[in-house]
Amino acid sequence: METQNYSSTSGFILLGVSSNPQLQKPLFAVFLTMYLVTLVGNALIILAIHSDSRLHTPMYFFLSSLSFMDICFTTVIVPKMLVNLLSDTKSISYIGCLVQMYFFMAFANTDSYLLASMAIDRLIAICNPFHYDVVMSPQRCLLMLLGSCTISHLHSLLRVVLMSHLSFCASHVIKHFFCDTQPVLKLSCSDTSSNQIVVMTETLAVIVTPFLCILFSYLRIIITVLKVPSAAGKWKAFSTCGSHLSVVVLFYGSVIYVYFRPLSMYSVVKDRVATVMYTIVTPMLNPFIYSLRNKDMKRGLRKLVGRKKKQSEIPGTLEPNLYSLLTLHIHHRKVESAAQLKHSGTIADGAVTMVNIN
Repeated sequence: METQNYSSTSGFILLGVSSNPQLQKPLFAVFLTMYLVTLVGNALIILAIHSDSRLHTPMYFFLSSLSFMDICFTTVIVPKMLVNLLSDTKSISYIGCLVQMYFFMAFANTDSYLLASMAIDRLIAICNPFHYDVVMSPQRCLLMLLGSCTISHLHSLLRVVLMSHLSFCASHVIKHFFCDTQPVLKLSCSDTSSNQIVVMTETLAVIVTPFLCILFSYLRIIITVLKVPSAAGKWKAFSTCGSHLSVVVLFYGSVIYVYFRPLSMYSVVKDRVATVMYTIVTPMLNPFIYSLRNKDMKRGLRKLVGRKKKQSEIPGTLEPNLYSLLTLHIHHRKVESAAQLKHSGTIADGAVTMVNIN
């Protein structure tokens, strides 16, 4: 008997973060706030870096790229989740699910490769500072960014193509707030062994490669910094890596927990919480992590905010400027009148003198 692909005609139902009706509106308010903070925070990071020439370095080039990817990453997931929180149907089409899955994996993997690129940047800056400008040239940084995007999109394309060949003939309720691979695979009535092999091999390679690169970079950095004789020098070197290391732990900790386990160990509630951590919380915290302890970013943000403040004050200064012009005009008229009077007085005095002489 031929299996009917039920989802291709009716789509899926996204269960969401919680199925409790009383929590839908509070959750909507919470996630909307987090989404807006993510958009504003990462946009400020991008604008601050591009507006300050002192931040035009490889590290901040990768940071601005990471902020842009975080905006795209959350935009793939959160708007649909917000709509479903206020909707009764909570549905997503079959094609819409595959498209969301594709871009989610593409941007998430690009994030991981950008974190690896930032680790390499710190490695070169600390361990080989004299060749930093040569190794981390603008052309090479651009190639690293393009390579990160290319590998990530090819990986996503492979996963989505494999997913599109599965049949979903039983339940079409996804116990998640977006179309992630593990909960969708749980619904399939087809043989998912090929997908599982890809998950544990190709996906392992794509995600673990940048993670191992980060580990190797920090091992080299630790070995190099420990050779520094002064404690102040060690602290200064480690402090340049603190923000990046915090983001790595947040991102990879939740990713490893969710994806590097067999499908039989999948837990709806625990995985949902872990997924919220790296899809919503981490992109929201990135701007704070990279700016609160970074003097260069603080200076760039102050410069950006100061420039916007000056621009916003321009329309408001029209009336004072007109008043000043009027006052200046009156002042000039008074000066001219005084000069004329003085000139007239001088002529009169001269006339009197002439009379007296005569």
